[in-house]
Amino acid sequence: MTPPVPIKVMHVITGLELGGAESMLYALATAPAAAGLRQSVVSLTADGHFGPLLREAGVEVAVLGMRRGMPTPGAVRALARLIKAKKPDVVQGWMYHADLMALLALAWSGRRRRTKLCWGLRASNLHGPGFGLRFRAVRRLWILLSRCPDLVIANSQAGIGAHVALGMRARNIRAIANGIDTVRFRPSAEVRARMRYKLGVEPSVRLLAHVARLDPIKDHAGFIAAMDRLPQARAILVGGGTETLPRRANVTSLGQRDDVPDLLAGADIVVSSSLSEGFSNVLAEGMAAGLPAVATDVGDARAILGDTGVLCPPRDPAALAAAVETLLDEPEASFRRRAAAARQRIVENFSLDRATEAFTLAYRGLLAGSPPDGHG
Repeated sequence: MTPPVPIKVMHVITGLELGGAESMLYALATAPAAAGLRQSVVSLTADGHFGPLLREAGVEVAVLGMRRGMPTPGAVRALARLIKAKKPDVVQGWMYHADLMALLALAWSGRRRRTKLCWGLRASNLHGPGFGLRFRAVRRLWILLSRCPDLVIANSQAGIGAHVALGMRARNIRAIANGIDTVRFRPSAEVRARMRYKLGVEPSVRLLAHVARLDPIKDHAGFIAAMDRLPQARAILVGGGTETLPRRANVTSLGQRDDVPDLLAGADIVVSSSLSEGFSNVLAEGMAAGLPAVATDVGDARAILGDTGVLCPPRDPAALAAAVETLLDEPEASFRRRAAAARQRIVENFSLDRATEAFTLAYRGLLAGSPPDGHG
């Protein structure tokens, strides 16, 4: 039987620095299970962290050199030329700015009737610090134009609900949860011992891992306030900017690291204190590494954790500390069962292979003229 012709997909993203959307794009573009997709990537700004890694994996990457937050007619024209030259079957945007740029460039290219346009919705209820007037204007424009793409792919049901409430009226929408590489993120006794030795953490101490760039939406202040209530606990902060945070006796700030899978393998509990999320990669990655999770009840955290972790309200350090203490006080046998269940939940529900298959099926259905099957 002749295999189906690979679908040519051009991904358009603002930049390729470390981040949840960027990590998922890299995973999708390099996944062995993505044989049905012939993928290329366009970064509107710079190479960032993932550009060289994508090229090393054999993925074609184009960089337009646009200033972040400053779209220009020249950048739209350059993207339109790429679309016209490459003739992709699908142009897939990632997040608001890139979605809008993809819409404009595809129209400019003259291929709007021959190339399908997909938007990527990666956010939920983005409010509060860090989201000013310009951001809200871009989001409002995205909402107003949300009937234009042929398909919107969201990474969380929470994101869909929040944007419908804002007025999104997409013609077709599908939720595809982020996929986790459960081979890369997995428990390892050898790695655990090595990492804890490097970190100076005794084998018997339960270590918390908080992995997030320094950003108000991640609420590092709330997490540190919770740690002040847990002097018996130890934690590591991993992510760009965390090295600038005030020191605490029981918190080690590591800054940006390239060995996150090993750091998670060396920990015992993964914690997210975010004020807003869509699908939290770090929760799923930590769980894949065999870590029970404590998370604020935002985005799709409840769907990710199931009954394997503990949820608490956002902006409440006391509740966060109490949730962590629930796991710290759990008997060893029960804790180990919970850890095994956490990994199994990710393997069964949120694997990279599962996500790759879902993207491929969504594109094939779109090209065949059949609508996506609901929000599944």
